[in-house]
Amino acid sequence: MKFEDFGRSGAPLHAWKSSSRLASLPAVSCDELVPPHARAVVLAPHPDDEILGSGGILQLLARRKRSLMLISVTNGSASHPDSTHWTSERLGIIRPQESAEALRRLGLYMNGLQWIHGGFPDNRVGDQLVDLKRFLRTYLRPTDVIFTPWRDDGHADHEAVADAALAVGREIGAAVYEVPIWAWNWASPEDPRIPWARAHKIHLDRWTQARKRHAIQAFASQLTPDPVNGRAPPLNPATLERLQQAFEVVFL
Repeated sequence: MKFEDFGRSGAPLHAWKSSSRLASLPAVSCDELVPPHARAVVLAPHPDDEILGSGGILQLLARRKRSLMLISVTNGSASHPDSTHWTSERLGIIRPQESAEALRRLGLYMNGLQWIHGGFPDNRVGDQLVDLKRFLRTYLRPTDVIFTPWRDDGHADHEAVADAALAVGREIGAAVYEVPIWAWNWASPEDPRIPWARAHKIHLDRWTQARKRHAIQAFASQLTPDPVNGRAPPLNPATLERLQQAFEVVFL
């Protein structure tokens, strides 16, 4: 599936909200996912993935004063290919700044978030999979609980990060949980490609949902049309509504 197809072929929001399959997913709490002694590590292939997939989880863990680490694998500089306005140089500066603002809106810096920048090439993470595994081994511990995008999420960088996380997690004995992000935009509630047997829901209260929505609005480069060519933004309204429900999902 091509990246530009995301958000255009998935089931509409009302289909997800009326889905008996989704409603019947077992709930899991952050206390169950991340014990008090553990550190939660969120892997973000691009700036904004940490908020889109785990913005609620991050807030809930911060309230419980869990140790938190965010690893931004790339700087997101390839989100607008061929744009004369959103050049890779501009995006490489702006997108990490947008993540910083989004994290501030979640209130995370006051909770001691450790933030690591990987510097891997956007849209080509898979070309450096060996280096990525080596990089992750530098930072990950056996007692960590690692949140990575789902291995079959539909974006090559998401899949590469998941492959590396799962491999290193097995090596060191750390727990690795997968989070669907782009899958919400090409799948349907009955899609057999989704590993529903492993899926669990983390419920988000209204305050947590509101802060996540506010944080997502920090990603202006991803939310507004290109001012030169008028091309639609990567995150369109249909995409956003599927990513801002009253829960987040993890595959255990």
